[in-house]
Amino acid sequence: MGWNPAELPDAHGRTVAITGANAGVGYFTAEQLARAGARVVLACRDPERAESAVAAIRRRVPGARVQAMPLDVADRRSVDAAAESLLALDRLDALVLNAGIVHPPRTRRTDAYGNELVLSTNVLGHFRLTARVLPALERTGDARIVVLGSLASRMGRLRLDDLQLEQSYTGWRAYSGSKIAAQAFGFELDRRLRASGSSVRSIVVHPGYSTSGRTPGIRGVNQPSRLKRFADNLQAAWTQGKDAGAHIPVRAVLDPDVSGGDYLGPALLTKGAPVHAAATRASRSPRLGARLWPLLESAAAEPFPLP
Repeated sequence: MGWNPAELPDAHGRTVAITGANAGVGYFTAEQLARAGARVVLACRDPERAESAVAAIRRRVPGARVQAMPLDVADRRSVDAAAESLLALDRLDALVLNAGIVHPPRTRRTDAYGNELVLSTNVLGHFRLTARVLPALERTGDARIVVLGSLASRMGRLRLDDLQLEQSYTGWRAYSGSKIAAQAFGFELDRRLRASGSSVRSIVVHPGYSTSGRTPGIRGVNQPSRLKRFADNLQAAWTQGKDAGAHIPVRAVLDPDVSGGDYLGPALLTKGAPVHAAATRASRSPRLGARLWPLLESAAAEPFPLP
C-alpha cells in the first residue's frame, strides 16, 4: 500500500524535535506530526517567531502538545544547551535536521569560530547537535534522524579541498555544496550506525520545489504578499506548497517501512506524493562520506561517538 499523507499513523507517545520549525517546511512538519498526536519540540533561533509557530499549531490542532526551545545552529553554546535540554527528555523518537540558510549571502561570511556561515548553519551545527543528542535517541530505541537535503545537491559539487570555500566562494556554491554535504553526512551517519549495531536510523529527504506563495497563509508563520502569490502560482506546474513539501520528512519520521539509508522525495521530483527516490552518486558515495566525516568533526569541534 502507498503512503497517504492525509491518513497518518497514530503518533501518540512519540516525541520529535525539529530544528528551524517556526516557518516553511519545518513548521508544517511540526504541525502535521502534532496533528498525528506526537509531542513536538520546535527548536528555533528566534524566540518570538518560535512562539508564534507554537501558537499557530495550537490554534489549528486542538490539544496539540508542542513547545519551543531556543537553538541557533551556528552558535556552539546554543547547540550544546539545546542538546542538554533534549537529553533531559524522557524519550526522543526523532530528530529532524531542518534549519538552514536558503538564501546565502552574496559574499563569504563566517560564524564566530571561523567556519563559512552556510556550511556552519546547514551542516556543522546539526553534526554537533546529533553527536550530542545521540544517547537520547539510542535510549529511546528505533529512533530516527531525518536530514533535509535538497534538489540543489544535483546542481553542484562538493569541494573537499576547499570545503570552507575560502578560494572559490559564490552563494550558489555555498548552498549546493552544503546540501551535498548534508546528504553525504546523513548517508555516512547511517552506515556508521549500522556498523556500530545501533537501532537508530538516519534517513535523508528532500522537499522538492516548495514555495511560500503556494502555501496556506497562517498568521505569524506564512504571510506571502499578493505579488508573491501571483509569481509562485505562475510556476504551479512544477512547484508545490511547503505544506506538501513537509509530507516527505513526516513520512520519514512515521512510516515503519522506511529504513535507515533511504532517500525520500516528491514523486515528480519537484512536487508530488512522498516516495523513495534516487540520491546523487556523490552524496551516496561511501568514499566521499568517509573523507568528509573527519572534516566535519574538526570544523564542528565535535568528535562523533561512532566508529
